[in-house]
Amino acid sequence: MKQSLRIGIVGYGTGGQTAALLLSRDGHRVEVFEQAPMLGPVGAGFLLQPTGMEVLWHLGLLDAALMHGARVQRLFGETRDGRLVMDMRYRDLDRRLFGLGMQRGALFALLDAAWQEERRIHCGRRIVAIDAERGVVRDQEGIEHGAFDVIVVADGAASKLRGDVGVPEFDRPYPWGAQWCLVPRGAWLHADELRQRYVGARKMAGMLPVGTRPGDDTPRVSFFWSVPAATLDAECDQARWRADVAALWPQAADMLRDTPVPQGLAKARYRDAAHRRWHRGCAVLLGDAAHAMSPQLGQGANMALIDAMALRDALRARDRLGQAFAHYQRVRRDHVAIYHFWSRWLTPLFQSDRDTLAAWRDRLFHPLTRAPGGRRQVLRVLTGTRRGWFGVLPLDPRFVDVLQAHAPEPSALADPASA
Repeated sequence: MKQSLRIGIVGYGTGGQTAALLLSRDGHRVEVFEQAPMLGPVGAGFLLQPTGMEVLWHLGLLDAALMHGARVQRLFGETRDGRLVMDMRYRDLDRRLFGLGMQRGALFALLDAAWQEERRIHCGRRIVAIDAERGVVRDQEGIEHGAFDVIVVADGAASKLRGDVGVPEFDRPYPWGAQWCLVPRGAWLHADELRQRYVGARKMAGMLPVGTRPGDDTPRVSFFWSVPAATLDAECDQARWRADVAALWPQAADMLRDTPVPQGLAKARYRDAAHRRWHRGCAVLLGDAAHAMSPQLGQGANMALIDAMALRDALRARDRLGQAFAHYQRVRRDHVAIYHFWSRWLTPLFQSDRDTLAAWRDRLFHPLTRAPGGRRQVLRVLTGTRRGWFGVLPLDPRFVDVLQAHAPEPSALADPASA
């Protein structure tokens, strides 16, 4: 686009923030509508993959992210009885690569601070309808805003607006969700590993180092606990809850001793949503609004970051909105589709009441990832660098050189038998 566009963005999560920053830097007039009365992050912690870190590098925010985040070298999962289910190390794909555990608050603060010039954000404005032909959005009070040249719908997995852009192929909730919290890292031994522990597929707990955030120098760990979505709002018996966690993972339960239950636990629900068409008129979907999926592959924030940059690049490369949107959709669907597939099929192995599937998972998952070629294929998926069944999403060599300079020294990671 040669001209400056007036762009409205619905939602100020990771995708909305990144889009606002990138598009405003290109000279577009950006206006954000956020339903929360005050700006702030949603969620506890997440694992940023090299694909997401590359976007932060382009934004000039990688150094700050590395300063706050925790470098993760290993993804490790085992049953309560000590059977190894997963042991994936970034170095087996490329010694220069690693993941970055981050607090949602840290990434939110970095992106928010970077977008200050020509900033227009309307808080407490829940957009309830979009007119994609007129370029107008309507809020909960019936007030119309616009007209915009572009409307970016980035209101998350639970989007109420995706239907105004196009009929989803499917849009359904997952029957399982999670409870989350942040705890001080303290003496937690696995400072560079994502650790998970399972009992069948019915119980799963995880601990992910997520570093610090601006204004808080205490390194923290993000804890998550898998539960059926139907029980998230049910009354929680604190003693029983702590006993359940302790039975699965005594060390994790000890880390949570000062966490109020259930008051200190955030709730997460997931959806599985996909669109054949991501745009209509002047409106376009971005992030979870376009491709919500379960967190089994941990790609939500990474995909939102990549979406925002792909939309910016498409608007740069095409003279007409329809062509730009079609190009953006084609590029992103080529990448996202395989993640949608694997997320949908892997979720029942880790979050369901299907004990038979979990038993096969416990026996076969780790051996399959050790098979010739299998390990690299799985690591391609986990790092976000898989495109299609066998293609690769390339990383900029200059970015990889920067990562190499920041890569942690190889650590004496614990042997699985003694972990």
